[in-house]
Amino acid sequence: MSSDTRADSAAPAPSASANGPSSGGEWPPNIRAALKRMAPASRYLGLEILDANKDERWVKVAFNASDELCNMWGGIQGGMVAAMLDDVLAFAVGLDLDWGEISPTLELKVSMLNPARPGRIYGEGRVIKRGKSVGFIEGELRDEKGTLLATASSTATFVRLKKKEKAEG
Repeated sequence: MSSDTRADSAAPAPSASANGPSSGGEWPPNIRAALKRMAPASRYLGLEILDANKDERWVKVAFNASDELCNMWGGIQGGMVAAMLDDVLAFAVGLDLDWGEISPTLELKVSMLNPARPGRIYGEGRVIKRGKSVGFIEGELRDEKGTLLATASSTATFVRLKKKEKAEG
């Protein structure tokens, strides 16, 4: 068996309910915010949050990739694959952020290993190390057969958004 195919080549089943992750409790704030109002780019990519574990700092998602993400040869354009991985990694590193905090990506390295095609694509992301102001994250994308499509590593920073002051008058 090649190293880019899972031993259990069946696609992972969604394990989370709309009420919270499989580990119990409710979704962390970053995921609750995304479920309430998904970012337009994430919606375009077909993002679906499947499961997350805040204590272990990992997230599982799926993308329902449409033909609109493809290049002229029928494969998903590399920038779209990178955007999917950026979403996966951002959700992982954001699991323990408080309301009003964000985690902008400082750098992203993507390795394209196999062509991605339209359909259901599964993503997993995990925090490798988290400091006070910077986090290091890794993730991967697989197709429905379990074939490894792409991997990524990223560095993110943590920023607290300032509240807008109400205008007088």
